[in-house]
Amino acid sequence: MDNGSENHIVVAEQVFKSYQRGARKVEVLHGIDLRIAEGEFLALMGPSGSGKTTLLNLVAGLDRADSGKLEVAGVEISRLSEKDLARWRALHVGFIFQFYNLLPVLSALENVELPLQLRPLSRRERREHATVALELVGLADRLGHHPGELSGGEQQRVAIARAIVTDPSLIVADEPTGDLDKKSAAEVLSMLEQLNAEFGKTIIMVTHDPKAAETAGRMCHLDKGVLSS
Repeated sequence: MDNGSENHIVVAEQVFKSYQRGARKVEVLHGIDLRIAEGEFLALMGPSGSGKTTLLNLVAGLDRADSGKLEVAGVEISRLSEKDLARWRALHVGFIFQFYNLLPVLSALENVELPLQLRPLSRRERREHATVALELVGLADRLGHHPGELSGGEQQRVAIARAIVTDPSLIVADEPTGDLDKKSAAEVLSMLEQLNAEFGKTIIMVTHDPKAAETAGRMCHLDKGVLSS
């Protein structure tokens, strides 16, 4: 495998992570080595407590490793200050969560606009970007609806629109179908597949569902903090 990082959006080398639980130190990730090519769709599988979400959070810049090298989108993110890391996240990462994380008081359009607040855009430009993102996920007729007026599948599609509205380098999805019925789950997976195949988006998806993982081009397994292909 190529040793450089020019074709890889994620390069993790000997990444360790532990948490302090009272007086006890709990090792979560043990020397993770992982490379993800630009435009790849990777499914991260493993039993509950295996460290999947922890690894996803490290790659997305939501948490910091104890040691090791972690380079994402050409930046060694472990070296960034909190302020620079927050700015880097806003520029490079789109997030999709299991429980949508939409603000109930905002409309679908306003929820999707939120990540654009950090960009030097006018209100009209933000609205245009958000509208296009919602059209892309098939919700052009739901712009003014609030989350409570939408089904679970529709809420997750709003969340996908919010994740892609900034045109991020990387999309991270943590159990994106975990709270959905079979039909809605299939629609969401199809949408992720489309983002990867047609728009070349790099996607890392944590899932415990083998059926969902089949959507991805590659699967990796985590077990007790150790990664295997």
